[in-house]
Amino acid sequence: MGEIQDAVDRALAAVHTRPVPQSAQARMRALHRAERGSSRAVAARLGTTSRTVQRYLTGEIRRPGPALAAALDREVRRVWQPRVRARAIRGAAEAGVVIETRARFGFTAAPGSTDDARMRLITQRLSPGVSGRLLEAADRGAPEADLRQLLGDGLGQAYFRDGDRRAAGLDVEIAEIDYLDMGL
Repeated sequence: MGEIQDAVDRALAAVHTRPVPQSAQARMRALHRAERGSSRAVAARLGTTSRTVQRYLTGEIRRPGPALAAALDREVRRVWQPRVRARAIRGAAEAGVVIETRARFGFTAAPGSTDDARMRLITQRLSPGVSGRLLEAADRGAPEADLRQLLGDGLGQAYFRDGDRRAAGLDVEIAEIDYLDMGL
């Protein structure tokens, strides 16, 4: 996964009201329930076979390997408490999210200005519209490039163009992300 998707997942995991299941069997059951009982769909999400999924569900296998354990953890956190997750996304879309990042930003601007990419440390609240689009795109599994474009546009509008009060026509591009944290 990418840096932005991971930050969104961490922010949404913080709003859970119940702990995520710990055992591999309970996690597999949660995924199976989220996929409406389809072992094939769970297997496709985890990159394994449907027979392996069935073995975890019956308790034949108890300890996943490192790759499957990481995939199982990531996917269960994505489907855990979907209504709580959706409510948090709606709330963030109404109020905006706070982004704290250290990233290298590049610019496309008017002639005569510098467009060299520079590392910047920024803490900024994104507008509600941009926040909603970013969280919804991440929730539906959009590619990292699309999330990077949305985040660049949002930070460009809120931070660099100051709500369109200055630097008209400035396009912001995120070249590299060193650190990213998101608060709902």
